[in-house]
Amino acid sequence: MILNDKQIRKLCIDIPQCSMIDPFVEKQKSKGIISYGLSSFGYDIRIADEFKIFTNVYTSTIDPKNFDPKLLVDIKGVDHILLPANSFCLARTVEWFKIPRNIMTVCVGKSTYARCGIIINVTPFEPCWEGYATMEISNTTPSPAKIYANEGIAQVLFFLGDDCETSYEDRSGKYQRQLELTLPKVL
Repeated sequence: MILNDKQIRKLCIDIPQCSMIDPFVEKQKSKGIISYGLSSFGYDIRIADEFKIFTNVYTSTIDPKNFDPKLLVDIKGVDHILLPANSFCLARTVEWFKIPRNIMTVCVGKSTYARCGIIINVTPFEPCWEGYATMEISNTTPSPAKIYANEGIAQVLFFLGDDCETSYEDRSGKYQRQLELTLPKVL
């Protein structure tokens, strides 16, 4: 079952030990910005003001098993970035998530960005995963694209099931409790 706004609010406010989303914005903010906060059947997350933009200055191959951080340019503390044409960056959420054992999420990009050729990819938040979510942003257009920090970027949908036998935390998932924008890891 997908959770509605009342159920999401309860997991974020009414049950103190849960606190699934922090900070939690109970009413969607949208005036003059790309919306974020609680929606009817999900939660629109914000992108923080730190980005890692891929560069082709070095001729290294992108290897998920041996990732070279020199392939990225760090940008922090800005209200927006210009993502080059046909380029890609990593970013993280403003919100900290603490997913209960009986919840699984799927995250989809917001239509405002999708209609501009900006594709957002965020992997699912598994049961008992906790941390800031690292997200991938692709500019599929032939022009630079503006990405706004501290505004909406994607929507998280929450699915309720029975408690799982083995959670992300139980198996010591490699991205558990990530405190910052996290690069690929293979353990």
